[in-house]
Amino acid sequence: MFGKWVLSTPHQRTGVAVLVSAVVLLGAAVRSANASPTKTSSAAAAFVTPPGDGVWEASLEGVHGTSPDLTVRELARVSVAVTQVRVRLGNPFGSAPVNVKDAWIGRPIAPGVAQLIPGSNTRLTFAGQSTVSIAPGLEVVSDPVTIFVPAQQDVAVSVYAPGSPIDDHTFPPFAFDPPASYINASGDTASDESASSFPSRPIIPGDTSSTATGYHPGQIWWMDLVSGRAAARGTLVTLGDSITDGYHADGPPGQRWTDVLADRLDAVPAADRLAVANAGISGNTVSRQPNPYDPTGQCCGPPAPDRLDRDVLSVPGLHTVLLLEGTNDIGGGTNAPAAPASQVIEAMKLIISRVHAESVPIVGATILPMCNPAGSSREQARTAVNDWIRTSGAFDAVLDFDAVLRDPADPTQIIPDLRHDCYHPNAAGDALLGSFIPLWVLGVPINGHAPLRIGAHVVIDRTNPRTHRGVGHARAHRPS
Repeated sequence: MFGKWVLSTPHQRTGVAVLVSAVVLLGAAVRSANASPTKTSSAAAAFVTPPGDGVWEASLEGVHGTSPDLTVRELARVSVAVTQVRVRLGNPFGSAPVNVKDAWIGRPIAPGVAQLIPGSNTRLTFAGQSTVSIAPGLEVVSDPVTIFVPAQQDVAVSVYAPGSPIDDHTFPPFAFDPPASYINASGDTASDESASSFPSRPIIPGDTSSTATGYHPGQIWWMDLVSGRAAARGTLVTLGDSITDGYHADGPPGQRWTDVLADRLDAVPAADRLAVANAGISGNTVSRQPNPYDPTGQCCGPPAPDRLDRDVLSVPGLHTVLLLEGTNDIGGGTNAPAAPASQVIEAMKLIISRVHAESVPIVGATILPMCNPAGSSREQARTAVNDWIRTSGAFDAVLDFDAVLRDPADPTQIIPDLRHDCYHPNAAGDALLGSFIPLWVLGVPINGHAPLRIGAHVVIDRTNPRTHRGVGHARAHRPS
């Protein structure tokens, strides 16, 4: 579990009781990894929460080597328009400090490219200082930068931190994901706006998990959150695994189901709009340890309850949480025994209770089919967890993703035309999931529906919502 979280500037989230302990390290917001949690009127701990709303996230998951003398330029696609931003850099898994010697933020001339709009690149500072050292287990938030970024467009953050452990987010293999970052292996070029200064994608020397091309799919280094003054009422955080992270997104940027959903939310008037922060990590679990893909812990992040404070509860403007996990607990790799249904359910209960302690509603999604034979122990476990998700009343709302994507001819598989592989939908499947979700279920007052509240157990399947407990009548509707 993570330790005590602290912040330098109290920030009241919409509808959320935020616990604050004011501690300043060089004037920047940091997290203390070793102290015990501070207890006040809420059971939750205090954590790093910058002002504004979270508009982009890439949850850090492990350490992959040490940064050579290079600059990394990483791209973050904001979910709603912002006029002022802060960047959070972290060293949650490193055993040595991350020494940031230079950092800049600018606007690319087009999505997915390293070339910046002339004059847009601005130095990032931390309490007025251009350098900062992030000790192991700590995080730091930049000073605000005035910069306009339209919805669904990129910001580019360039960081020079030679000799530092690489805390990263491991995106999918390059064949299935557009570039998220570029490097220049010739020292500090963070201030340079030209693409010629960033000719390569990340190469991590000595990393045994590198692909045959020599590239490691860890594309976001140190940066896990972009927040700011956003045209939104709050932030939806999607907590999940590769289905949320976008392992299967085999087209241009913006095709993950979370991106499709963000596009729909952006069309809502600003007073009711939600930003989207994607806290998916490929290979992540809710309970299974060691990780079934990498027992050394360098892949896939801690189980979801253990990363909840950092990746969910610390996101500024937190309004609603959407949980889609369990696939890698029941299926996935073979480096750990498959988790029984009861273990997955208990982990989900823990997540729900901690989110509710912050007065935040949480929506659960059912686990997609995984090609396990009917009657097999893994298919029985998936069915048991899904039955609990649908009927227990533990979640405030349920999105029956299983019902949306399962093949009527073989319910143990995703519909062939919507399937990337046995575990993941393809772009068409993602588009269906992102379009299926009624926005009011996420707390958006739309089409005459009241916003979601804690205790309103509504189940949304392929056609109509069903009420199981405590909300009276949930009228049938076409998903908005």
